[in-house]
Amino acid sequence: MKNLTPAELAVVSAVDRDRIADDLQALVRQRSVTGDESGVQTEAALRMATAGLEVTRIDVDPQQIVADPDFPGMEAARETLPVVAGTTGRIGSQRRVIIAGHVDVVSAGDPDEWTHDPWGGEIVDGTLYGRGSLDMKGGVVAGLAALRALVDSEVELDGEALLLTVPSEEDGGAGMLAAIRAGYTAEMAVITEPTRLEIVTATAGAITFRLTVPGRAAHAAFRLHGVSALEKFWVLHQALVADEAERTAAEQSPAMRDLGLPYPTNIGIVSAGDWSSTVPERLVAAGRYGVAITETPEIAEARLRDVIARACGADEWLRDHPATVEITGGRFDSAAVSSTHVLPWSLGETARDVLGKLPPFVGVPYGADARLLVNQGGTPTVLYGPGEPFGAHAPDEHIDLEEVAKCARVLAVWVMRALTA
Repeated sequence: MKNLTPAELAVVSAVDRDRIADDLQALVRQRSVTGDESGVQTEAALRMATAGLEVTRIDVDPQQIVADPDFPGMEAARETLPVVAGTTGRIGSQRRVIIAGHVDVVSAGDPDEWTHDPWGGEIVDGTLYGRGSLDMKGGVVAGLAALRALVDSEVELDGEALLLTVPSEEDGGAGMLAAIRAGYTAEMAVITEPTRLEIVTATAGAITFRLTVPGRAAHAAFRLHGVSALEKFWVLHQALVADEAERTAAEQSPAMRDLGLPYPTNIGIVSAGDWSSTVPERLVAAGRYGVAITETPEIAEARLRDVIARACGADEWLRDHPATVEITGGRFDSAAVSSTHVLPWSLGETARDVLGKLPPFVGVPYGADARLLVNQGGTPTVLYGPGEPFGAHAPDEHIDLEEVAKCARVLAVWVMRALTA
């Protein structure tokens, strides 16, 4: 560890691996599938209080956020949006930095696919297994460990450091919007999503859509008397693939271009026909369309509709029987922070001093709560957290506890430096 002051070295040493394991086990054992986050937020608040933070919990009426003009969409049924904040330092100061994370998780799926209890928090050789351990309770605990280390080391901050936990990220981000509307914004923020300890400065967005393609039914023995909606969907799918390639070739941001496929278009569900001996007269496909960092969801929607309209116009059947496009589910804006901004550089230099290597600045092809803090909260935000993101939502989801500790050490020193007089 280079360039660290004695006070910073003391804070790094104060990060407690055993407490990290205990806190993460407690959170993973809360089955906080999206829409049911009250229990895990009660546990998070308890853990924050035990760490010496001043804790505030608000339970926001979902209908209040549904009525908001920036409502990002919400798929899970719910009665409340519980938001928890734990603070230290000069509470109420105009100077504030936020470490944030979501506490909702996706379903564990088929338990037979797991070799460890998805809700057990089992630890094997320094790795903790369980749904949400990676995405992203491990990152939440890294933030908690960082602020606990500051409290235990009696560091005097010239400002307020805040750990913010929110619900409803997995189905759109209503929880983060609720937090922002409650006043939780800052000079800078770090969301501890799993990034393998790389600094994400640009996040793509996404919209979800439903495509309905008409055909004409006929007996399979006389197939040519009908028009297969499946075959006409293939026309539209080819147009979407060509559009995806065009968008990739046009990308100017190095962070996004390096991904190879920054704005993927995916068809996830296809349903057509009701009898094997009948030409299908209707096909419904559900998919995801990327939102570029230079676009709003509205601009991306207009482009998607234009791609489908032009493909229909070029086909003899679809010209007179066009497919329809509906936008469904969550709407994820894109977001970016300049690679020259003080946030990624201060965090990167801190990581270099604590861990010995300057992390790369990268982009990711998915949306996150960062776009709400940036676009609706006016808070420059990056993603930086422990774990390999490819393991999210998968069976035997897991995280290395030492990587959680490394993240906590970096965050603790970053907060000290960000809030130094």
